[in-house]
Amino acid sequence: MTALDDILVGQSAPMREIKRLIELVAPSTTTVLVQGETGTGKELVAQAVHTLSGRTGPLVSVNCSAIPSELLESELFGHEKGAFTGAEKTRAGRFEMASGGTLFLDEIGDMPLALQAKLLRALESRTIQRVGGGKDVAVDFRLVCATHQNIESQIDAGDFRADLYYRINVFPLSIPALANRAVDIPQLVERLCTLIAEADDTVSLPEFADTAFAELMRYPWPGNVRELRNLMERACLLYPGRPISGDDVRNNLLRIKVPDPVEEQEALWDITSDFEPVGIEQTDTEEDKLPIPHPSHYREWFAFFDNIDLRRHLQDVEIVLIEAALEKSEGMISAAADSLKLRRTTLIEKMKKYVIEKPV
Repeated sequence: MTALDDILVGQSAPMREIKRLIELVAPSTTTVLVQGETGTGKELVAQAVHTLSGRTGPLVSVNCSAIPSELLESELFGHEKGAFTGAEKTRAGRFEMASGGTLFLDEIGDMPLALQAKLLRALESRTIQRVGGGKDVAVDFRLVCATHQNIESQIDAGDFRADLYYRINVFPLSIPALANRAVDIPQLVERLCTLIAEADDTVSLPEFADTAFAELMRYPWPGNVRELRNLMERACLLYPGRPISGDDVRNNLLRIKVPDPVEEQEALWDITSDFEPVGIEQTDTEEDKLPIPHPSHYREWFAFFDNIDLRRHLQDVEIVLIEAALEKSEGMISAAADSLKLRRTTLIEKMKKYVIEKPV
């Protein structure tokens, strides 16, 4: 196992691509923008970039959404003695702390506009000024930023500087949602259980049956890997040292219900025969070879959630597939229509309806 595999768990196609890109960009000083849903592990990507960079300084992290805006400037740039009430001595900021290393700005989309201008200056001049000071301080850092927000939409709304976006979006990395790499779940479960055991040696780890993994792989994971970790901790509390079946995952872990001892004992007899594992074993049917979800998979939605906005969901699916077809065909509408099995005029109407532009 490589150092990169130790940080980022998973061998699915999306994860292999992310690792390949990290190996490519890490040795350089290029600014990296990590984008992805909440809970996908963007901070681990920053750690991987830093580890493979060879830089001798530390990895210094700042969550821009967790620090009040009035304190964030001092936290990033430091302050001089007497700069404000309570500033009893000069203090170095995170930029200076990251000297020779990597500065990770998490949730940069939440950074106030005033600070965005100062960040842009620091990136361009490689100098900063502490709060209350007028002297330029040279800084040597490699910047990695992360956000779960659509920064382009923020630019349109006037909440994010376009020039800063172009400055940090030099090498974008898009982290896949857990639902898009479900085949990594067994490996993630093993790693998370190991981490839980290392943090508390009194924990007795449960054993997941194949049906349990199949159920975990069918769940949509709106909270991504963070939600999976929470479920693993829950499993250790509810099933210490005991086997977990697919029914246990569905009825007790995802719904947080304490298992009934009688029901649990009866379930042990058919722990491996609840239903066929999904994705654990490969089959040779044409249906299983389809690269898209089978419609029957949506039947499971109401096992996990109470409702679904059908029109919004189908619209989102249409938009994603149309954009992907246009990208694949390099903007050739006729070719994109053929790949979607639509008439050219129908595709044009949908593009107008959803305000989809051809890729440049």
